Amino acid sequence: MPPATRTDDELLAATDVAVLLRYGLTHDAFRTALFGDGAIAAAVTLDRLGVVPRSLSFVAKIVRAGGLRYAVELPEPLPSREASELLRDWLETAAQVAEGPEAEGRVARWLDTVAEIAGLRRAARARGDDTP
Repeated sequence: MPPATRTDDELLAATDVAVLLRYGLTHDAFRTALFGDGAIAAAVTLDRLGVVPRSLSFVAKIVRAGGLRYAVELPEPLPSREASELLRDWLETAAQVAEGPEAEGRVARWLDTVAEIAGLRRAARARGDDTP
């Protein structure tokens, strides 16, 4: 049986990205949800704010190179103020629980996943697919 489908709005209403970051980085049982619904919800949210995927990929590189604390301190990690504030909140949440380079690398991989999903959504819209 195929999985049940949800609208973007239903997914966003049911998904707290910050909570999934907090638990997905510290508990293996939540990691699938973080990289699944959490990444999709983050991509939908940032896509709606006009964030281009390469901006998220750039932030992932910053996390890898300078660490989460460095990324949190960026004055405007994304082109818009609203998107920057949201991403900064997520990064601060992750920084509170991520201990060590492995956990920070996981955050960078999550950001790359979010960027990939956002890119797929943009590509689908460009093709005229029925993606919001």
